[in-house]
Amino acid sequence: MTAKTAISTPDAPAPAFTFHQGVRKGPFLQVSGQGPTDPATGEYVHLDDVAGQTTRTLENVRAIVEAGGASFEDVVMLRVYLTTRDDFAAMNEAYGAFVAKHCPSGVLPSRTTVMVGLPREEMLVEIDALAITD
Repeated sequence: MTAKTAISTPDAPAPAFTFHQGVRKGPFLQVSGQGPTDPATGEYVHLDDVAGQTTRTLENVRAIVEAGGASFEDVVMLRVYLTTRDDFAAMNEAYGAFVAKHCPSGVLPSRTTVMVGLPREEMLVEIDALAITD
């Protein structure tokens, strides 16, 4: 049986004490929900700018994926949580640019987008990911 390993990197925001940034078991790497926090300062960034928040959030996800020994090409699923349907188009444009840049194979991850209430008022978006490696 493969051990379950906590993933941690200073290149993404420190997690709350109740979960890890990511968890790896065998070829599976699950990244906990990330938000638009600058890992260097711990501050939320791009307030009132969902496109900027989406890009920062995806950078945080990518840092954890890489810390877990994978690459963004290994991401098979991203789940995007938005606070309002009105932000979908701007999020989708920033998201599309990011995944196109970081998936040179052209095979983009699957995605689900849902509208929810998020834990912090500053957060317009939260994203988690599943990567699978060989």
